[in-house]
Amino acid sequence: MKSKNLTGDQLLATLSALSNPHRLRVIAALSAGGRNYVSQLARELNISRPLLHLHLQKLEEAGLVTSQMELSEDGKALNFFEAAPFAINLTPATIAEAEPTLSNTNDK
Repeated sequence: MKSKNLTGDQLLATLSALSNPHRLRVIAALSAGGRNYVSQLARELNISRPLLHLHLQKLEEAGLVTSQMELSEDGKALNFFEAAPFAINLTPATIAEAEPTLSNTNDK
């Protein structure tokens, strides 16, 4: 993902996804250790699986991680996640290019 291709809404989703320390730790762990399944990643990060699922969902919606369901040798379904390649060049010009494509939604 390159920042000049991001719409305003995509830029907001990406920045929002990265604005949480747990999600930054998830990206860091996946970048350093490669793909991992949810239970193992939750143990490594010392957070609950339900909380990790919420963070992974936000990261996946923003295109920052990808997932793939696989069956283990004993037949258990394991959801593997890995960091997606991305680079964000955040400059005033990038924001100015993305601004016209923002949805017209009211701020809450």
